[in-house]
Amino acid sequence: MSLLPSLPDFLFTEKLGKGSYATVYKAYRKSGKREVVAVKCIPISTVTKAAVDNIITEISILKKVKHENIVELKDFQWDSTHIYLILEYCSGGDLSNFIKSRRRLPESVVHKFLQQLAAALKVLRSNNISHMDLKPQNILLTDFKQPVLKLGDFGLSQYLHSNKEATSFRGSPLYMAPEILLKQVYDARVDLWSVGIILYECLFGQAPFSSKTFTELAEKIKSSNPIEIPYGADVSPKCRELILSLLQRDPNQRISFEEFFNHSYVDLEHMPTPETFNKGIDLVKEAVKADASKEYKESIKYYSQALEYLVPHLNNESNPTKRKELRKKLLEYVSRAEELKALSECNGSESSKSVPKNTSLSLGDVIQGKPQLEKGFFLAEQADALAVDGCYEDAGHLYKNALEILVTAVAEETTGPKKDLLYAEVNKWMKKAEDLKSFQNVLKRQRKLMRLNSVSDTVIFTKGTDSVGIRTLDGNESSCTIQ
Repeated sequence: MSLLPSLPDFLFTEKLGKGSYATVYKAYRKSGKREVVAVKCIPISTVTKAAVDNIITEISILKKVKHENIVELKDFQWDSTHIYLILEYCSGGDLSNFIKSRRRLPESVVHKFLQQLAAALKVLRSNNISHMDLKPQNILLTDFKQPVLKLGDFGLSQYLHSNKEATSFRGSPLYMAPEILLKQVYDARVDLWSVGIILYECLFGQAPFSSKTFTELAEKIKSSNPIEIPYGADVSPKCRELILSLLQRDPNQRISFEEFFNHSYVDLEHMPTPETFNKGIDLVKEAVKADASKEYKESIKYYSQALEYLVPHLNNESNPTKRKELRKKLLEYVSRAEELKALSECNGSESSKSVPKNTSLSLGDVIQGKPQLEKGFFLAEQADALAVDGCYEDAGHLYKNALEILVTAVAEETTGPKKDLLYAEVNKWMKKAEDLKSFQNVLKRQRKLMRLNSVSDTVIFTKGTDSVGIRTLDGNESSCTIQ
């Protein structure tokens, strides 16, 4: 029985995995900050010339590229028995197990992972590096709750310009581009084919050419039959188009790296990063400036652009307090943009005709003792609270129910200041309901937020309570409670 590898500064614990020439262990740094790392151990006694080349390549690449979506090489050491690569530890395991545990992933989650994978590949391409072995097993996740994708295992990578060619057999057959499998000349575009296979597997639970034998796999890939999206699959048109453009057997017909990075579905421009958040905030400032100068069309344009940058951050924010505050701010921006549209359409005409001049009336006094009015305003207030908590569908239903009650009840009131006050309040709730619809349209366009009708969510209405629960992808439950 072979002894567990050891390093003076690290305590080795469980084995994380084993590859063709290395075993990876979880380890803790003994001194200073108790850091958790993954240590790839390569026995010197079994190292072949090919393995040495792979190790040198991996160390070279990981030292050169530093990015939040690429596994970090912290250090490398060696002794008389092993070479050690000390790597960033990712507690979420690999993407392959993540898919298997959930059978398939909702498009909103897949889109997030795709953006992160594309960001990592963009860094590699800027350094003329091709991964050559892209597959879910080589894509790690930081954790289970808010997983961030990290690309790893660069042992088979090559320094290849997009137009430079190679001929060696590299990669895993299921994710391997046809030109490699058929032993043809290939270039960096093989990584794009692998991205298409991974995207397909994430969405539909298995790779398009899943086979029991290598021969069967080779026959499927050689076939001239076009790749088909499973019948009845609920994926967006842009996603469908991207998959099919990646999975072109002829590399000359396949989407290029430039086209991939600029694709409207990948949308790296609006990927949630500190830079895009700052861009969004700067655009809000421009919108406020234009608003103050009565340049309403310019202000609307800036608010619209700001939302495109800021909305993706909503689903990416793990802090509930910050997420709630961001929701509130985004709703305010949408609301102001809608107000400016109305002002712009009226060419600056008076926009507050519904506000009553008699401000001495109390709404509480007006509705007191009138059950329908009390019920309608109560529902409207709860709808407002649900909207702030992010329960948009339920908020929309409550706004609708509240307004149906209020419009009928107010119409029956006697004409006068009280009725004017009630109409002003009803108009206010109507505007909030319209603003919510506009906000939901922004969310839909971004395809970033978990919606209540998403595949990833299970909505639970608890009998006998006023609680609406949302079970998220990781099984945790968040709640939107009617106050």
